[in-house]
Amino acid sequence: MASHQQFVNRLRSRPGVRAELARLERVDGPCLDLVLQSRRGAGLTLSQVARRMGVQTPTVARVERRLRAGGEQLSIRTVQRYAAACGKQLVVKFE
Repeated sequence: MASHQQFVNRLRSRPGVRAELARLERVDGPCLDLVLQSRRGAGLTLSQVARRMGVQTPTVARVERRLRAGGEQLSIRTVQRYAAACGKQLVVKFE
């Protein structure tokens, strides 16, 4: 049986997985970094953010997990609510 790291390395050798990892690092990675930095910078736990958003803790955990996984995309409204709960404001700009 292969170790976890061997399994991960084998997955990373697949072209489709490599491309998806590159996309996550390029697109979703910066967004995840901003979200987590906002929460940590405000010194908040998942539970505190959830309370401020008016949702349950698992909902906030799912928001962060979705960003990590790069799966289902979050609505701008959800990200706005998360930012507001952390004392931040979401600003979107096109370059």
